Amino acid sequence: MLAWGRRATIINKATELIDLMDGAPYDFILNHTEQDRAKFLKFKHRTFQADDTIYFLHFLQNYYKKNVSLESAFVVESNENRVEAGITNFHNLFTGDELMLRRTGKHVSTPARNTACKRLNMFLRWMVRSDEQQVDFGLWKQISMADLMIPLDVHVGRVARQLGILTRPQDDWKSVVELTENLRLLDKEDPVRYDYALFSIGVNNGQ
Repeated sequence: MLAWGRRATIINKATELIDLMDGAPYDFILNHTEQDRAKFLKFKHRTFQADDTIYFLHFLQNYYKKNVSLESAFVVESNENRVEAGITNFHNLFTGDELMLRRTGKHVSTPARNTACKRLNMFLRWMVRSDEQQVDFGLWKQISMADLMIPLDVHVGRVARQLGILTRPQDDWKSVVELTENLRLLDKEDPVRYDYALFSIGVNNGQ
């Protein structure tokens, strides 16, 4: 959720968040008290404010008291796009708590609103995808690499349109589907492997 803006700032903010969790985020999430959340009131990153952090702590603690892994929130049986259904399910779980502020819900996107869901698709790529280079973690086994969707941002979208593998002008969920389907023609088992090339070309060219 913090992965936007300058890379150095993202890393610094992620490090700050882990330090606030005493260097043990899973243990902290599971066992912290409401009083322990007070030290997060000064944490913010761009539009991600202290109230957002507090709700994430609340949601994740409740979730992990009932579930071993966050993977189960994304595993949904669907006859069509399983990842789309999984992201939608996670969004609905996250926004279904009466304590959630309306502004906090905006940090978790959903295909139901035709948004590209770039950060969630990137997170799923990290957790599901696995290859010999071990670029991604490959920790989750209930979701197939073949089902993953491309993390679409302005850089990936621009290069994809230049290459003719994306025709839709907007960077939205429909474009994610179109581009991923074309990438599956190149590698049906691992379509998001091309994310690295598309993103790197876009960033390095700068236009």
